[in-house]
Amino acid sequence: MKQIILTALVAFSFIKASAQPPAGDAKPGDWYGEKIHTENAIDIAQIPAKLNEKESFNTKVKAKVLDVCPKKGCWLKLAVNDSTTAFVKMKDYGFFLPVAVKGKTIVMDGEVKMLTTSVDELQHYAKDAKKSQAEINAITQPKKEIRFTATGITVVE
Repeated sequence: MKQIILTALVAFSFIKASAQPPAGDAKPGDWYGEKIHTENAIDIAQIPAKLNEKESFNTKVKAKVLDVCPKKGCWLKLAVNDSTTAFVKMKDYGFFLPVAVKGKTIVMDGEVKMLTTSVDELQHYAKDAKKSQAEINAITQPKKEIRFTATGITVVE
């Protein structure tokens, strides 16, 4: 019986520990996922026009992080312009970012496309972001948004 309880406690502590975003200050030069060079990155504000020409493409962009998943660091929200944001997931959940990246400028490499995100998925992300139940319940329509699948991210500012 002692062995079962001990095993359960160890398993629970591992699960709890793995559900945390990575520690770190997200300082300029820190990188996550594949190491990328920051040269030749385009400003993320150019992406909407490029998506009018192509359905999806690989690119390297520079952008400011508006939000990061506080649970695991598994998604980001980036500022595209004053009225538009982009949503980022890490490829194959292969890496996560510390919450300290919020407010920083990054260069990111990956695939971008325009997708419609379901109500369920939007509510899930709102819950991850610790929004109030009223805010979560207010999400009733799918949202067409710019979506990135990042392979590597470097903090630049």
